[in-house]
Formats: sequence, structure tokens, C-alpha cells
Amino acid sequence: MVVLAVVWMHSIAFAQTQAGAPLKLDTGEDIYKAACIGCHGPNGKGQPQSTLGFELPDTFPDFSDCAGSTGEKVFDYKATIHEGGAGRGFSRIMPSFSEALTKQQIDMVAGYVRTLCTEPGWPDGDLNFPRAFATEKAFPESETVLTSTFNASGAPGVEPEIVYERRIGMKNQLELSIPFSFQHADTGTWFGGVGDVVLGFKRVIASSLKTGSIFALQGEVNFATGEAAHGLGNGVTVFQTFAMFDQRLPAKLHALDFVQTQVGAELPTHTQERPQNFYWRTAVGKTLAQNKGYGRIWTPMVEFVSSHDLIDRAKVNWDILPQMQVSLSKRQHILASAGVQFPMTNTTGRTTQVLFYILWDWFDGSWREGWK
Repeated sequence: MVVLAVVWMHSIAFAQTQAGAPLKLDTGEDIYKAACIGCHGPNGKGQPQSTLGFELPDTFPDFSDCAGSTGEKVFDYKATIHEGGAGRGFSRIMPSFSEALTKQQIDMVAGYVRTLCTEPGWPDGDLNFPRAFATEKAFPESETVLTSTFNASGAPGVEPEIVYERRIGMKNQLELSIPFSFQHADTGTWFGGVGDVVLGFKRVIASSLKTGSIFALQGEVNFATGEAAHGLGNGVTVFQTFAMFDQRLPAKLHALDFVQTQVGAELPTHTQERPQNFYWRTAVGKTLAQNKGYGRIWTPMVEFVSSHDLIDRAKVNWDILPQMQVSLSKRQHILASAGVQFPMTNTTGRTTQVLFYILWDWFDGSWREGWK
């Protein structure tokens, strides 16, 4: 109770000066200095414990740390200011300002917090759009994703895949993918194993919050670690190179929030065993939030997926993949998504598949944190 009383004294300090005169609250900086500086400090690093009189939680943010602060969406800052720490699964020491600040004031102070990172060039978290199943996004991440693909037609089968992504510095990301496959054979038995392990490197080339766009390039090596004879890999090492361009759409397009596009090629080391392939993928979607925009998020998306083997008389495969992503934790660092991929052309031998993933954005905390 003493801690909460101290925090409350800091958070209501903006209401009046010692003489009772109203403080000037015309800018985000004014509001921050009046309401936030008591705990978060003048530069966003946090006040020393000797000044506060109580110990800060482990999750206490450093707004000047560009690696952490730029990766968050401004919306997430607004939600924490409005709902308090408890609203997003953080420490309850952070009070709610829903009654003390207007929506406009919350917008201003959240915007000011972003300026405490003084190192230019970091891609803004508002360009980190929801993850689709097939279309790789341009924003660099630190997360782990477990995806499972089930055959809804044809022979029974399931293909789990673990993807580990680690952001390195301002614009880079390393990615490791380990696929598995379990198939039901004609003999009535199941077989399975590890497929071709993939190692990739992503680099953001350009990003602009003003235009709402981000562009990145990625290269991958698909190592021939699986047994191709059992359908567990390509049988040859495959190099992949692709470009990603993501765009935030204008607010007047109320039906959609974003579009993500990926264009690339698969270049096997032995084209006699596996042909070269060109592919194009696009995802469009819209994010909706409960609790007046501060709660659980739902993102319906649809992807259009095409691929074309670069051999004579090869036809283009077209698929459509509707899906829905939803946040599970209060902190919104644990998310799940489900979708169905329907072949639209060349359907012979190509099955309808049901896909599901669970995503852990471990940069935002342990998977056990942020639930209550």
C-alpha cells in the first residue's frame, strides 16, 4: 500500500502545483514531466531506487533503449497508460490514467515516449504487422513459432515446424526453421522424421513510419537433412532469396489495415532433381481490439499464394488461405492463428490443408508472464 501511495502521488502531480495552479499540459513532454517522470525518470531510464523509495519490477521499461522501445507499437503504450500495468499483464505499480488523462493527452504522451530513443534508423514497431502463415513479413523479430499443418483431404498427414527468430541489432534477423513430417502410408502404418533444416538471414533495407512502409531482403539455405525418399525433404540443398514489402493502408480503407507481399525464388543445387521455382505471396488483413480498443486483438487475414516451377509447360499453382489470429495473453506476446489453405488451380495431387500456429514473442517476456 505504501508503494501504491507513492506511485499515486507521482501520477497525480500533474493535476496541480503546490500553489494549486493547473500545470501546463499542452504537449506530450509536458504531460510526461508532470505525470511520468517521478517513476520513469527524465530520460526514460527510470528513477534510481534511492529516489523512489521502492524496488522497481524486473519488467520496468527503459524508454531510451531503442532495441526495446522501438519494437513496440504506440498502441501498446496507449493501452498500458489507459489500463495501467495490470491491463497488459505488467506490474500493478503502474497505475491507470484512464480517469486522469483524456484520450488526446494519452496519445500525446505515448508519442513523446517514442522520442526518448534518440538513435535514428530503427524500424518502428507500428510497421510490425501480424504474422501470416505463408507470407514472410519484413519486420525483424525475436520470437518462436510452432506451426502445424494437417491434410484435410487425401492421405492423412501432419507437418509440425519450429521456427526460431532472433533480432540482431537495428535491422537484422537470424532465423532457424526445423520442419517435421508424419505421414500415413498405403501400408496402413505411419512414418515420420525431420525434414530439411532452414537457416536464414533478414535485413531491413528501408522503412518509413510516415509512409507506413517497410522493405526487407532475406536469404536462406535449405539443407538436405531430410530423407527425400520418404517425403521428408527435397533431396538437394536449396538456396532461397526473396524480397518483402509491407504497407500500412490509409485509414479511409476501413475494411483493411495492411498488405504484406513476398516475392522470391528457390534455387536448388541440382535442377535435375528439383526444378527452380518462382513464387509470389500476398496477405491482407485488419486488426480489431476488444475493450474499446485496449483489450484482446483479433486479426482476420487472407493470403493469396502462387508458385511456378521454371520448366517447360509447368502451370502456376494458386492457393487461397483465409485465417484468423488472436492474442492469448494480456501482454499480447502469446498469439495463436488458424487457417485453411485451398488449392485453386492444378488441384490434382494437391490437398486442402488446415494450419495452426502458436507464437511466443519472447522479447516481451517469459511465456508464463503477462496472463493476469
